Amino acid sequence: MKSLSMITGSAAQTRSWGKKLGRLLKGGEIVGLSGELGSGKTCFVRGIAEGLGVGKEAWIRSPTFTLINEYDGRLPLYHIDLYRIGSARELEELNLRDYLFSDGATVVEWFEHLPKEEVDEYLLIDFEHGGGNKRKLTVTAHGRRYKKIVEELKA
Repeated sequence: MKSLSMITGSAAQTRSWGKKLGRLLKGGEIVGLSGELGSGKTCFVRGIAEGLGVGKEAWIRSPTFTLINEYDGRLPLYHIDLYRIGSARELEELNLRDYLFSDGATVVEWFEHLPKEEVDEYLLIDFEHGGGNKRKLTVTAHGRRYKKIVEELKA
């Protein structure tokens, strides 16, 4: 597994890393986000959206209650939040596979709630509070195409 760790000192830096990732996405990627509440996941997704060319008028917010938000950009962005999902049945009702295996970019907050048998290749980003505005982001590639993305993020 190829990985990359970084420390961000502000929401703007976290968003900037998301934007860099968004520019690298080509379609069909699954990006899993994991971390405590308030650790920067949605801020990072705002950056991904910017990197995908989602218009600034689209206010990116966590889909905690809507579960899935869709945005138009260079690629469709599917922003999914599994925080409130409690069962496999609820996951099935979301038709999650339609999003996971789409031509767009699928970003899943609370990725750890997704049964591991659903996907075998993905990019996982763990978010940790570092005190104040600092965040530690650890990006781990699961699969060949994601190793290439990690290498490009390092550049």
